[in-house]
Amino acid sequence: MKRENDDYTDIINLPHHVSEIHPPMSLYNRAAQFSPFAALTGYEEQVDEVARFTLCRPELGSDEKELLNEKLRILESCLCDTLSVSVTYFLPDKLKSGGAYMVHRGKVKKIDIYLEKLVFCDKNGISSRTEIPFDSIISIESDVFQLYGIT
Repeated sequence: MKRENDDYTDIINLPHHVSEIHPPMSLYNRAAQFSPFAALTGYEEQVDEVARFTLCRPELGSDEKELLNEKLRILESCLCDTLSVSVTYFLPDKLKSGGAYMVHRGKVKKIDIYLEKLVFCDKNGISSRTEIPFDSIISIESDVFQLYGIT
């Protein structure tokens, strides 16, 4: 159906309609109608997670394992309040394969042979939640090892 007068001169000067029922929309809400939206919710987070870099778990040789065992035996015989230790260990990632190398410095409170973990003290000498499993340990450093000729 074609109108006779296509230039809209019959309605061009009519006043703008204002609803008596609905309140006028705010400029903020009106602009939100035209803002972009995420068609795939969570997609950006998944891309970021896949792109996040993790390291492979190291495999220690028999010589390195033997050296760590020797260091643990020395630590067990020398546990005291002043012995400071630096442990490098591998922390597995909770979301994907691999993980990260971590370093913990502190005083070892206990070497739990049965549960195979190092338990560290906090600043007050009370056991903290820092427990490192033996199989995660990559290296142990302390000044006490120099007394035994181990570097």
